[in-house]
Amino acid sequence: MDFYHMDEESRIRLICKWVVDIVLVVSFAWFIVYAFGTSVTVSGNSMQPVLKNGDVVLMNRLAYDFGSPDRMDLVVFSRGGGENNIKRVIGLPGETVQIEGGVIYIDGAALEAEDGLGQVELAGLARDPVTLGNDEYFLLGDNRESSEDSRFSNVGNVKKEQIQGKAWVRISPVTAFGPIARGIRRTRIRSEDDE
Repeated sequence: MDFYHMDEESRIRLICKWVVDIVLVVSFAWFIVYAFGTSVTVSGNSMQPVLKNGDVVLMNRLAYDFGSPDRMDLVVFSRGGGENNIKRVIGLPGETVQIEGGVIYIDGAALEAEDGLGQVELAGLARDPVTLGNDEYFLLGDNRESSEDSRFSNVGNVKKEQIQGKAWVRISPVTAFGPIARGIRRTRIRSEDDE
């Protein structure tokens, strides 16, 4: 029997059921988003083309409570003073990172990554080998020529405790709504034996 052929009491029950279902779904969605995520507004152009100035992303706060960032993850970290930044993980704890001749080297082997993310012209602090501590990460912006990141002393190596979470879902602009690319997965470190 369809809605228009029901008696009034059945219609009211059906409407109440719909309202309860909608409230439950919205409440569950709100809980998931706000329990796991915090919104972060991208400031600047250092993560172009993946993220643009003014984009709003949700950060998964629990992503690294039970694990650690992987190479090429997009992470949100605190630089102090409550300012959050988003950058890409390049070097992992215990590794040595160096930038020489426009190429990123991890423990002496060239980093090969999609979209030219294994290359950078300005070496900064990484012109000399940078050895990361057991809780430190080397982060770079995707727009390497317009990024303040681990190559510079005002950022430097980022400790795990500074990492707030993983950039998760873009919520604004609405036209770009959706999950942020999980990172560049076709990445490898080319050893001398590969040549």
